[in-house]
Amino acid sequence: MAAGERRLLGLVTLSGVAAGTLTVVQMGLLAWLVAQFLVAERVPEDLWPAFIALVAVLPLRALAQWGQEVAGLEASLRIRRRARAALLDHLVLLGPVRLASRHSASLANQLVEQVEALDGYFARFLPQLRLAIGLPLLILAVVAWLDWLAALFLLLSAPLIPLFMALVGMGAERLNRDQFSAMARLSGHFIDRVRGITTLQLFDRGRDATAEVHAAAEDYRLLSMKTLRLAFLSSAVLEFFTSVAIAVVAIYVGFGLLGFITYGPSSALSLFSGLLVLLLAPEFFQPLRSLSQHYHDRAAALGAADGLVAVLNEVPDALHPEAHPPEPAIDEEIVSLTGVTVEHPGRGRVLGPIDLVVSPGEVLVLTGPSGAGKSTLLQLLAGFIGPSSGQWRRSTQPRFAWMDQRPLLILGSLADNLRLADPQASEARMRRALSRAGLDELLSELPEGLETRLGERGLGLSAGQAQRLALARIFLSASPLVLLDEPTASLDEDSEAWIIRALSELAEEGRTLVIATHHPALMAMADRRLALDEGGRLAAVTGESDRG
Repeated sequence: MAAGERRLLGLVTLSGVAAGTLTVVQMGLLAWLVAQFLVAERVPEDLWPAFIALVAVLPLRALAQWGQEVAGLEASLRIRRRARAALLDHLVLLGPVRLASRHSASLANQLVEQVEALDGYFARFLPQLRLAIGLPLLILAVVAWLDWLAALFLLLSAPLIPLFMALVGMGAERLNRDQFSAMARLSGHFIDRVRGITTLQLFDRGRDATAEVHAAAEDYRLLSMKTLRLAFLSSAVLEFFTSVAIAVVAIYVGFGLLGFITYGPSSALSLFSGLLVLLLAPEFFQPLRSLSQHYHDRAAALGAADGLVAVLNEVPDALHPEAHPPEPAIDEEIVSLTGVTVEHPGRGRVLGPIDLVVSPGEVLVLTGPSGAGKSTLLQLLAGFIGPSSGQWRRSTQPRFAWMDQRPLLILGSLADNLRLADPQASEARMRRALSRAGLDELLSELPEGLETRLGERGLGLSAGQAQRLALARIFLSASPLVLLDEPTASLDEDSEAWIIRALSELAEEGRTLVIATHHPALMAMADRRLALDEGGRLAAVTGESDRG
C-alpha cells in the first residue's frame, strides 16, 4: 500500500534533508558571526551580508520543515484511505457468513482505530528513520572536518540511542497489540450491553451491566497508562544519554579552548570551530531523538497491523484455492449447480452433493428439517459462500434481494432504511412500496411520516412491521432474484397474510423467488419444491417436469 506513495515519501525525506542542511548553514553563520564579533572585533556594519544570509536561511528552513510535515501527512492519508478501502473490499468478499464469528464492534474498531494507528508510522516514523541515518552522517562529517576527536565522541555515543530504542520497542509493540485487543473487546462488550439494555432493565440487571462496562473500561485505562509509562520512561532514558554525550563534547571543547587538552586536534580549536561543534552536537542527536519520540508510532502501527493482516489473510470461500470459481451462466439460468457440496470447518459436509438449475421467473421452495442446509443453500445462491467441490455457474452480475426472519434495519429514519435498496428512490416510490407491503396505515399514523426515526435493529416496530419494511425494500429494488429464509416465521396471522400476498405479487412480476420455508401457503406458490434430508442431500424434487 505504501509503494504507491513512494514519491511523496521521497519528498518528505528530501524536505527533511534540506531542513537539516539549512540548519547546519544557520549554525555555521551564527558561529562565524560570534567569532567575528569577539575575536576579530568587527562591527555589525561590516557583516551585513552574513546577516542577510542568516535572515534568508530561517524562512527557507521553516518552509522545508513545513513541506516535510505536509507531504508526510498527505502520504499517510492516502495510504490509510487505500488500506481502509482494501479492508472494506475484503470484508465484502468474505461475506456475512464468514464474518458472523467476528463482532461488529471489533470490525468497526479495526476499520477506524487500527487503520488510523498507521498514521504516525507513515507520516513521521518512516521518513524520520531515513533522516536519522542521513542527517547525523552529514553533521558528523562537518564536525570531523572541524575536530575529529569531537566527532569520535559523537560517533561512540550515537549507538546507545538505537540500542535502547530496540529494547524499549519490543515491550511497547507487545503492549500496543494487547491494547488494541482490549479495545476491540471493550467495544464489543459495550455494544452488547447497549443492544440488550431493554432485557437488562426488565431483569433489573442494569447496574450490574454498568459495573461490568466500567470494569472493562478500567482495565483498558490501566493498559493504556502502562503503555504511556513505558513510552515516557524510554524518552527519559534517551534524553539522559543524549545530555551526557553533549556534556562530554562541551567539556572537551571548553578544556580545549582553555589549553588544558593538547592531544590531537584540540590545540587547533578556535572560537568558531569550538562554538560550531557545540551548536551542532544537539543537532547531531536531534534526528535520533525525534526517531525515538516517534518510535511508539511504529509500535502502535505494528500492533494494529497484526489484526488487519489477520483479516486480510483470511481467504474467502469463493477464492479459496481448493474451491471451484463460478463460470458465467447461460441466458436460460441464473444459477447452475452440478455436484456441488459445502463443508464447514469442524462440521464436515453440511450440504450436497446437489444438482440444481435456477431459471428466471420461477418460484423455488426449499423444505427440510432444521439443520438440513436450507440456509446454506440460500447463502450459496447469494454468493456469500463458495462450494467446497463441484461446478457452479452464476450470472456475471447477479443482483439479488435477501430477506430472512431478522431483517437488517439500521438506526435512522424509515426513508434511510428504504434507501438501502435504492439510494435514489423518490418519496413517491417509497410510499408506493410501503403501501404494497401493507404499511400505508402505519405511515399515516406517524406524525413525521418517512422521516420517523427507528432505533437500533428496528426498535419501535413489531416483528411483522419489520418484515413488511424489508418487503418494501424488495419492491423498491430491481433485483431479479429474491432469496427468502423463513420469511413468515414468528409472525401473527395478519402479517403472514401480507407477506404471502406480497410474495405472490413479486412472482407475478416475473421475479425469481427462492424460499426456504415450512409454511403450506408458501409451498403452494412453488413451481418447484426441493426437499433436503438431514444430511443436506437432495431427497426429493417435485414440479420439475417443466423446468430445465
